Amino acid sequence: MGKRKSSQLWRQARQRDKFYKLAKEQGYRSRASFKLLETIRRYRFIKPGDRVIDIGAAPGGWLQAARQTVGGTGFVYGFDLVPMEPLPYKNVSTKVLDMTQETAVEAISDLVGEKVNVVLSDVAPNISGVWDFDHARQIFLARRSFEVARQLLHKNGNFFVKLFHGPELDKFRHDVQEAFRSVTLIKPSASRSSSSEIYLLGMGFLG
Repeated sequence: MGKRKSSQLWRQARQRDKFYKLAKEQGYRSRASFKLLETIRRYRFIKPGDRVIDIGAAPGGWLQAARQTVGGTGFVYGFDLVPMEPLPYKNVSTKVLDMTQETAVEAISDLVGEKVNVVLSDVAPNISGVWDFDHARQIFLARRSFEVARQLLHKNGNFFVKLFHGPELDKFRHDVQEAFRSVTLIKPSASRSSSSEIYLLGMGFLG
């Protein structure tokens, strides 16, 4: 199949995607907004007035969903490797940051300053197609996000992170279970059925 034909099929599939259409209609920057919104509705792990860190925030769909939930009294910090178009809210701040750098966790801590209620992470590597390699890189990024959660969450805070199915998932889940009162694996409706992504929600940080 030629590259042009493949690109046309991808665009057609995207146009048929219910959540892609909903995102366009409702003004969200990505279909991923609905993954977060659904999980918030089910588990109430973000509340009005919360301070939230969003890692891997571009293009801003989770920033929009988090800001919608925390309202005008909370604050949302977004970090990503690429610049993001600013959102029209004084309580949303975005910074360019590479989570693969050794100084990334310290940089987030310096920028945020205070403890937060929730750490979100939708960060993912560029997919190579070599699954063991991609899974290992995803776990590495998830662990970096977990470090941010352990350093910056208030006691009883919450952590929501993207993972890929694979051999290291159980070990990561076990490590998070040692730091949180409850841990749940979640496949939101907006996640494509063909995708191996799964999300982990840790609630009640033990401090």
